[in-house]
Amino acid sequence: AAVTYGAGALNLVNPVAAAYAEKSPLAVISGGPGKGEAKTGLLLHHQAKTLDSQMAIFQEITCAQARLDDAARAPAEIARVLAAARANSQPVYLELPRDMVAAPAAPVVPLATAAPDPNALAACAEELLERLHTARSPIMMIGVEVRRYGLETRVAELARRLGIPVVTSLLGRGLLVDARADLLGTYLGVAGDQDIAQQVELSDGLLLLGVILSDTNFGVSEKKIDLRRSILALDGRVAMGYHVYEPIPLDALVDALLARLPPRPASPQHRHAEPPYPLGLVEDDQAISPTDIATAINDLKAGHGRMPIASDIGDCLFTALDIHNTDLVAPGYYATMGFGVPAGLGVQASTRRRPLILVGDGAFQMTGWELGNCRRYGWDPIVVVFNNRSWEMLRAFQPESKFNDLGEWPFADLAAGLGGVGHRVWTRRELAQALRAAVAERGRFQLIEAMIPPGSISPTLQRFVDGVKRLRPKSN
Repeated sequence: AAVTYGAGALNLVNPVAAAYAEKSPLAVISGGPGKGEAKTGLLLHHQAKTLDSQMAIFQEITCAQARLDDAARAPAEIARVLAAARANSQPVYLELPRDMVAAPAAPVVPLATAAPDPNALAACAEELLERLHTARSPIMMIGVEVRRYGLETRVAELARRLGIPVVTSLLGRGLLVDARADLLGTYLGVAGDQDIAQQVELSDGLLLLGVILSDTNFGVSEKKIDLRRSILALDGRVAMGYHVYEPIPLDALVDALLARLPPRPASPQHRHAEPPYPLGLVEDDQAISPTDIATAINDLKAGHGRMPIASDIGDCLFTALDIHNTDLVAPGYYATMGFGVPAGLGVQASTRRRPLILVGDGAFQMTGWELGNCRRYGWDPIVVVFNNRSWEMLRAFQPESKFNDLGEWPFADLAAGLGGVGHRVWTRRELAQALRAAVAERGRFQLIEAMIPPGSISPTLQRFVDGVKRLRPKSN
């Protein structure tokens, strides 16, 4: 992301913070004041407090930073910062003073990746396998780092060789979709499948690969997971019991484990049954519920195949968990609103696959207008707007709050002006018809505005809200 100083860079604070929290590598390149501008005695346009305030802010939300005010040192600094982005899978920040733009500099030589100590890696892998082999009920949970470091294929093979069941965290949802591994589903504590919750929470050999220990995953656990009996591989370290191996990058750990396990043929007869996803929407004149949206999308998949999903935060994300497992991007940890539409456009730009975007009306008000770029770049996502005229997830926690009321915005009517096609649907019949029409037409984005009665939420969100209220420590 290349931005101007101040007004441009500070607009990036929230998305860069989300990328930092959810392990998305990103290079922010910002302009900056010239070296002599502080001496003029004048405040510089776009300056917030001091000329160094922006650097201080980005130090909090990036894993490495550099101000390129020395042409001789700039190549090494750029190499250092970019290496940190790759190693940590997190954002980095480069600030280029405007009087240095034309300064000649040597080429950047990428830094070699440092290998972990082979003895420490071997000891870690052998202890880890011994713990799993002696456990009565081992299970593997995979999270976002598996996706960020491109380890999905190798982790699927690891699961097969270990012969243990696998679940994903919320941020890991969509991993191993096509792998021949014993994937049970997604762990979500009291809000999710209770058989999965029991296996995870009672396991004496829980292997957490690249899983962020966040409240969205573990704050709704019925039984507190004993991390002393778990194995956590995250952030380049492996914690077992009361000791830690580091630095142990996740890819090196997976390769070391695979090297110590013989190949094992897949055993379909031992695979667990896939979670029951709702199918067979009754196409009548009943009002639409979030579960109806999931059902209609599952029915659509049966005839048209899977589509990658980009979901915003809110009940649209909980509804996505009732959709047949597919590639999913969503802010499941940082939980920033306004993620869905831009993320969906990013999915189509990077993969050339047509995405399905799930977004609430509140989040659509923030960033839905990015759909206006679709015509320019040839994108044609299918967007389902959950229009309940409110921030319904927030209302579920605070039913008495009036600030959740958003009023009625005619989103479907706005689609044509942005270059797309709009469908406003009130009934299950209209929803199914609109989805079929949207899939059939290519070349323009399709916006389906699903009018949901206020107060109608998905069963998963209801369980999540009930669980949070029940398990949250009582305030005095």
